[in-house]
Amino acid sequence: MQVTAKLSYLRIAPRKVRLVADMLRGRSVEEAQNILNFTVKKATLPVLKLLRSAVANAKNNFHIEKENLYISKVLVNEGPKLKRWIARARGKADEIQKKTSHITIVLGEIKRDVAAEKYVKKEEGVKKEERGAERIEKAPKAKKEKLRPAAEGLKPKKEKERETKKVFRRTAF
Repeated sequence: MQVTAKLSYLRIAPRKVRLVADMLRGRSVEEAQNILNFTVKKATLPVLKLLRSAVANAKNNFHIEKENLYISKVLVNEGPKLKRWIARARGKADEIQKKTSHITIVLGEIKRDVAAEKYVKKEEGVKKEERGAERIEKAPKAKKEKLRPAAEGLKPKKEKERETKKVFRRTAF
C-alpha cells in the first residue's frame, strides 16, 4: 500500500529542497523525522510538516501504524517562477527568478516476513541456559604458515651514506 502527500508552490528553490530530500529516501519514518529535526536547512520544516501529513494520511485512511512505514519516494519538481526586476547601471534591468518547488512524498508499508516472526517468538520462549548448551564451540584456528620462511634470516640492508655534491653552483658577479 502506498500513501502519498503533496506540497505545491513552496517558495524555496528545488535545488535546495533536493539536498534535504536526498537524505530521506529509503529510511523509516521515525529515522527520517530524527534527521529532519537535527538538520539545519530552511527546507527541513516544510518537508517535516509534509512527512507528518503523509503519516496522518496513512493512519486515518488506511489504518497503518507509523512503525510500519518507510519513505519509498521523494520527488522534488520545479514549480512556476516568479519573475522580478532589479535596476542596474546605465538604465538597464536584470531579471530575478524567484523559484518555487512541488514536493511529493510516497510512503510504503514494511511487510514483515511471517515465518521470521514465528522463529523469533520460538527463540524468545527458549531459556538462555538451553540456548548456550546448544551452541557448538569452534575449534581454535590453526596458525598460518609464513609465505617466505627463508626471508626470516635476512637482515635489512644498510643504506649507503650519500655524499652530498653540489651539481649546480651559482656564482655572483
